[in-house]
Amino acid sequence: MDLHTLTIHQLHERLDRGEVTSVEATEAVFGRIDQVEGKVGAYITLNRTEAMVQAEAADQRRAAGDGGALCGIPLGLKDIVCTKGLKTTCGSKILESFVPPYDATVVKKLKDAGAVIIGKLSMDEFAMGSSNETCAFGTPKNPWDLAHICGGSSGGSAAALAADECIAAIGSDTGGSIRQPASHCGVVGMKPTYGRVSRYGLLAYASSLDQLGPMTKDVRDCTLMLQTMSGYDPRDSTSVNCPVPDYSAALTQGVKGLKVGVPKEYFGEGLDSEVEQAVRSGIRLLEEAGAEICQVSLPHTDYGVAAYYIIAPAEASSNLARYDGVRFGYRHQEAESLLDLYCKSRSGGFGSEVKRRIMIGTYALSSGYYDAYYKKALQVRTLIVQDFLEAFKQCDVLVSPVSPFPAWRIGEKIDDPLSMYLSDVLTIPSNLAGVPCMSVPCGFSGAGLPIGLQIQAAHFAEEKILQVAAVLENELGVVGKKPSLV
Repeated sequence: MDLHTLTIHQLHERLDRGEVTSVEATEAVFGRIDQVEGKVGAYITLNRTEAMVQAEAADQRRAAGDGGALCGIPLGLKDIVCTKGLKTTCGSKILESFVPPYDATVVKKLKDAGAVIIGKLSMDEFAMGSSNETCAFGTPKNPWDLAHICGGSSGGSAAALAADECIAAIGSDTGGSIRQPASHCGVVGMKPTYGRVSRYGLLAYASSLDQLGPMTKDVRDCTLMLQTMSGYDPRDSTSVNCPVPDYSAALTQGVKGLKVGVPKEYFGEGLDSEVEQAVRSGIRLLEEAGAEICQVSLPHTDYGVAAYYIIAPAEASSNLARYDGVRFGYRHQEAESLLDLYCKSRSGGFGSEVKRRIMIGTYALSSGYYDAYYKKALQVRTLIVQDFLEAFKQCDVLVSPVSPFPAWRIGEKIDDPLSMYLSDVLTIPSNLAGVPCMSVPCGFSGAGLPIGLQIQAAHFAEEKILQVAAVLENELGVVGKKPSLV
């Protein structure tokens, strides 16, 4: 078997037995990148020289008996986390040459575990998008059909995994940006509970919504990544100091007696029939495996998109004010005054979608409109949180589609922002509520495009999600299928 096709646990076993080295595995991944990256376009920056140094160090560490689950494993990072000495662009021209002086906490944890950083993966500019078409450095393609989007904003992470251009990856999720591309590319993606994984070193889009999470080739790998990434960080004021369980223990517990809720609002108008059929097949398999299925209601679901597109742009308006052409990032060279510098640097550095959201957010926060828009959106958010709290009194997990439809063709929605925003209608509520959720592959459309099933659980109940995902993975037999690229 080609090394680049392996999962974390498969490669870890071979490394432990001395059958291969991390150097060989890393070379295999770069060989795969050289073979298919011209078609897929998943990476913004490759880290070839340093990655080989890290691989050699991992082999030495393993030889000394100090090799954990991620030691020597080649990983890709969404280009939204700071990496010391390695360019971090956030998919934007305004940060095209930015090299951070420090590592994000998640990056440090992965490096401390001995992981090999292959490079930085493509993303929608500042994580604002659902198709990865807003990236300033090109649009990555869906490996299952190169004419289709790979999803966003963590599209590069999902595309690289599906194309075997890394063994695992990390993404970030503000309104579905891990789960939606994972669904469209047929990989596993988890958004942990808000506060479970440190946000220190994550370039902020909407601070009350952003969360980093693992994207992997199977569910077992997800537990290994999540175990390393999770934990309290005093440098992140939103980090929650609570124990991190042994996630791998959840994989063998089965679902007998587990109460699985099916939110009726997630199966309404606009849901593609093939998506509904695939997800309902997954629900039937859970019932056959011993789970108790019940219908629940999340009555304020329809208001999620509207609330999100006030709250997230408002926070973006504040967070992105730091990109002013003065301290770091793109600086226009022909400004005649300080105000002119601000205007020209921001106009030239930001893409159209980022500028649109900054203007929406600034308007919502402006005098005379704050109460009408931002305050009301926060009140709706509270109602959505209450919906989830009530639902989890009736069930252990919620199961639903991730996206209302499979991946669409590149260019199909780029000139219709409202249609693009509505594609996240089923993922946004969990970000507003801060609950953990996952996309796990559950089938394919008639055109051969992947379909994901979403599992949501109560705050800090990631193990319940993994418990259900492991059963679905075993029963559906979809995880592990590969697109034909060459």
